Amino acid sequence: MKPWLGVLLLIFGSSKAESPPANASAADFQATVWASSCMTCHGTDGKADGTAMTIGGRHANELFGILLAYKIGQREGTIMQQFTKGYSEDELKRIAGHLSQIK
Repeated sequence: MKPWLGVLLLIFGSSKAESPPANASAADFQATVWASSCMTCHGTDGKADGTAMTIGGRHANELFGILLAYKIGQREGTIMQQFTKGYSEDELKRIAGHLSQIK
């Protein structure tokens, strides 16, 4: 399956992605949608099989540091530089916060 197809299925094929939970803010839901693209490689539970890093449940500051390192070119990866360039530092913090909540 193409990676982008997995993302579309995650976003549009899941009831979780259709509307935010009643107690979630719009900003929280937005971070959830952004982070859904991570799940293509890192798994829906953030526990990757294969070569991708396990990201679910890691500390938000650690994840943010990793994402920022990709964005500014201090860390190399296969596609992470391209993913992170599309987000501001605040957006990366929000994505890291969301991923840190996955258990």
